[in-house]
Amino acid sequence: MSTILFLIIFPFIVALALLVLKTDAARDIIVKVSSIVIAAASIYLAVQYFGSGGEFFEFGHETVSTFMLFIEICLAVLIFYLGIKYKKYLASVLVAIQTPLMVWFELGAGRGITVVNNMYVDRLSIIMALIIGVIGTLICWYSIAYMKDFQKHHEDSSDRRPLFFFLMFLFLSAMFGIVFSNNLVWLYFFWEITTLCSFFLIGYTKTQEAINNSFKALVMNLLGGIGFVLAIIVLGNFYKTLELNQMLTIGTMGLASIVVPVSLLAFAGITKAAQMPFSSWLLGAMIAPTPTSALLHSSTMVKAGVFIILKLAPVLGWNIAGIMVMMVGGITFLMASFAAISQSNAKRVLAYSTVANLGLIVACAGIGSYAAVWAAIMLIIFHAITKSLLFLCVGTAEHNIGSRDIEDMDGLFGKMPRLATFMIIGIAGMFLAPFGMLISKWAAMKAFVDSGNFLLVMIILFGSAATLFYWTKWMGKMVAIVANRENIQSNVHREEWFVLGSLTILTVLICLTFPLASTFVVVPYLQAIYSSVAALALSSSNMYIMSAMLALIVLLPLLFFGKSKKRIVPIYMAGVNLGDNLTYRGSMQKEVPITLKNWYMEDYFGEKKMNIIGNIATVVVLVGTFALLLGGVL
Repeated sequence: MSTILFLIIFPFIVALALLVLKTDAARDIIVKVSSIVIAAASIYLAVQYFGSGGEFFEFGHETVSTFMLFIEICLAVLIFYLGIKYKKYLASVLVAIQTPLMVWFELGAGRGITVVNNMYVDRLSIIMALIIGVIGTLICWYSIAYMKDFQKHHEDSSDRRPLFFFLMFLFLSAMFGIVFSNNLVWLYFFWEITTLCSFFLIGYTKTQEAINNSFKALVMNLLGGIGFVLAIIVLGNFYKTLELNQMLTIGTMGLASIVVPVSLLAFAGITKAAQMPFSSWLLGAMIAPTPTSALLHSSTMVKAGVFIILKLAPVLGWNIAGIMVMMVGGITFLMASFAAISQSNAKRVLAYSTVANLGLIVACAGIGSYAAVWAAIMLIIFHAITKSLLFLCVGTAEHNIGSRDIEDMDGLFGKMPRLATFMIIGIAGMFLAPFGMLISKWAAMKAFVDSGNFLLVMIILFGSAATLFYWTKWMGKMVAIVANRENIQSNVHREEWFVLGSLTILTVLICLTFPLASTFVVVPYLQAIYSSVAALALSSSNMYIMSAMLALIVLLPLLFFGKSKKRIVPIYMAGVNLGDNLTYRGSMQKEVPITLKNWYMEDYFGEKKMNIIGNIATVVVLVGTFALLLGGVL
């Protein structure tokens, strides 16, 4: 229990220290030391509770709940004020609905409900804690050097880095609170802290676009927050419980009425996980500094949404809530994958890829079978590591080549060979064998087939094809070797190389240890929540797959071992190469630089068209679901 409390409280204390300290030297030391401590504590927690499989803790201090309520009211007042100040009145209206409802419940019916276990730890929360504690702190470490360069590029603005690092570590604290809270009121408190942190991080630069995008994220997450509050009120008033594990127990007993709070919590998760029609907030987050994008898209914000939906998976499946979740996730996966094809901005490709992968995870959770949940958990692990690596690589590339456009990444192997190698490993990790995302998607496809949902099977097939298309285009740019490029990778800070190298190693290591993670962590978790898990068959299947993957890792490099004896000649260029492999003599004896361009098929897969289709389809699903629920209640 002490380790759990440490992981929640320590990052908060660090956040306060970073808010006060203004000097670079003190900030660098605190961020590095505290990152090491948090990562070590999360690993220690995993070792500490690995054997038990899960424990619940009472920690029943009434003052904690009172303190949380007080903070919620203060934050609501702040949001209400900012909504009025910036004329974003919808945010003020939503918080004026959400917070009074929560206060009314907590001071009324909530006081009479006894919560036996406020906190817990199980293998899924251990996995999430490792993602937050290791990946999250690596992103914070990377931010040290990145934000120095960012500030140099924005010298005309005030230095707001103390606020930036305060929000980053507060984010980590809140995420630890989410994954360890069994009391839904406590979970809601940490949930709202992440919403507010993302609001300030997205609006960090205070430009009009940043302000607009930050309020868009705030409004959409407040909608989910209202769903969360209503779920708590229904559970408290009708089932006299506020404990997540008790709600799941009631649901597995077959009580149909539990579908209402489950649907409301799933809706909250859908908004936080940036599923359509709420995906635009995550795309708008691209305006923020790159570490914010990495933190929001890989280890924290969006993972909170899929985490709560995964916790609900045992009571989903072929019921109203489950169908809603699997269809919203499936549609999001397909439409976001298509939209990514039309993007040349690297961060937007990563953003749409994130939305798509989260959609696949949500769809797996909606199916609710142990095989689908297995695929979802493995997708979370691979996505957290690989997508963090890619976001940070793009940030480093942007600061050094002056662009985040994929079309400007020609010759990156000549300019920054180490960074290009890291990026290729990250891209390969998203869609190629022997990397784990492909195997996880294969497992998801098998789970979809087993579920009998033909529509979802078609969705994953076409969505995966689109995934192959846009990643291949980007990788093609990366592997192209353009001659006579000046090497500029010496300009990259040591902190950035350390983090990028660490994430690259982690990407490879998680592939190598895939069978161990499945056998000793994921499958035991599934056995604890499902009574019919074919643990041996599932583990053996993974072992066979991973054996083939390991063989590929060893054999593929052998194909390229040794120096080629082939004669290397200049690039042909129709015989008019000027000798530098970069220009040729065109018509009228004009010197023309070579260009390599991708086809983005905007007429077919433009993001506006894909978003309209996806948003309409998911709105129909959500409205239909809650209309049926409301009709059943009335």
